[in-house]
Amino acid sequence: MKLRFGYVSNALSLWDCSPAKTMTYARHQKLDEGERLEALRRVTKQNLEHTLRIIHYNIAHEIHLYRFSSSLVPLATHPDASWDFIKPFRDEFQKIGDLVKENRMRTSFHPNQFTLFTSDRAAITENSVRDMEYHYDMLKAMGLEQEGLINLHVGGAYGDKKASAERFFDNIQSLSPDVYSRMTLENDDKTYTAAETLQVCEKGDIPLMFDYHHYQANKNEGEEQLEDLLPRFFQTWKRVGLAPKIHISSPKTEKEYRSHADFVDLEFIMPLLKMLKEFDVDADMMIEAKQKDLALFKLVGEIAGIRGVKRVDGGSVVW
Repeated sequence: MKLRFGYVSNALSLWDCSPAKTMTYARHQKLDEGERLEALRRVTKQNLEHTLRIIHYNIAHEIHLYRFSSSLVPLATHPDASWDFIKPFRDEFQKIGDLVKENRMRTSFHPNQFTLFTSDRAAITENSVRDMEYHYDMLKAMGLEQEGLINLHVGGAYGDKKASAERFFDNIQSLSPDVYSRMTLENDDKTYTAAETLQVCEKGDIPLMFDYHHYQANKNEGEEQLEDLLPRFFQTWKRVGLAPKIHISSPKTEKEYRSHADFVDLEFIMPLLKMLKEFDVDADMMIEAKQKDLALFKLVGEIAGIRGVKRVDGGSVVW
């Protein structure tokens, strides 16, 4: 079994390298009309340059998984401030995509919690479609539209999970087939459990982005056990031809169980690792700890210390 590890957005080891510098709409409006576009371009250019630095960093440290920041382009989807961010940065996007492909790095996006398809309000669905298209447009500009993925949650329950899940399928008809084909769904820590999200994934032929921390925080009594859910989870990835992907983190404290800790507690995820070993399935593990790349190096080193585990590069082990 081979496990590869990645992290989210910002490499903390790099100085001043946030790829998510922003500009609020309020600040945008305070600028003179002639300054607005220039300010948007300035922030976007910096975010893309920082992303390129991070990709080089990942290559140097043999990290094969990376989640792009969703905030690369400020105000890209704001209805009163949206702008053409592809044309002026075509070369920058292409450079990032070329490096990703040349080094066989697996990348993704994760829109925020407001991108959902269970609402009965048409405006929310329209905004969600716009946000998904924004993420897809960035993948396409990088040349990654056939391999990059866009992960989101099913959405709110609105007092009736079953009805909301059905509405999800009605609302996602607004997505183009291209955008739909890049979508994955993640079980969440409060509303849709892993089993419930898996049912939606199986019905829609959508890969499940399994979050182990969320699974532990949000289980219904009598729900299928992990050993029964995992084979079905693996199966959802057959269509896209990629290794199953799992999010890992651990609770900040027992009181703040749903919050992510700075690092990943190996003891917390050991039951999952042992079960993956029993199934002998390769998997990609996205670390969602607060210390990001630092948490990755610490965890991979600890896993490599387990008897029978061999570290094969900076971000991967074989067990």
